[in-house]
Amino acid sequence: MSRGSEASRGLPGARRGSPARRRGVAALSLLAAGSMGVVASFQLGLVRHLPDPPLPGFDSEKVAGSAEARALLGIPDAILGLGSYALTFGLAMIGEGDRTASRPWPSLALAAKVSIDAAYAGRKALGQWPRHRALCSWCLVAAGASLASVPLAVPDAIERLRGRRA
Repeated sequence: MSRGSEASRGLPGARRGSPARRRGVAALSLLAAGSMGVVASFQLGLVRHLPDPPLPGFDSEKVAGSAEARALLGIPDAILGLGSYALTFGLAMIGEGDRTASRPWPSLALAAKVSIDAAYAGRKALGQWPRHRALCSWCLVAAGASLASVPLAVPDAIERLRGRRA
């Protein structure tokens, strides 16, 4: 059997259960990474303006251009976010369709990773207004994607910890 046909038996065609939830995490990781890519482009000076919804309180440039956005290792936080979401994507895509029985560690690692991501993104999102009196729409998209990944990733880990297949 060719490599391509083996891949088609696994994750890509699944419509429900563990494979579908993993695809959901992968899609949300791509959404968050795309959003962070836009912010990173601004932080690196590749683009001069970050568009925002025409609503009061949104000023992505103020938040993304703040000193806090470079506080960790002096690296723009959106670049770190890109790496983090790439790791999440990779963890979601490891293995074939129902991997919980054959490879339990990716399910556990993915649940831990998305939980940490959600906690960090939530803290950053909730701190925007008090610290900057502004909201970063792009950052909120990434935070929302992180939060939405948790209920998709955790069921497989729970099933694995219970010793059953998801």
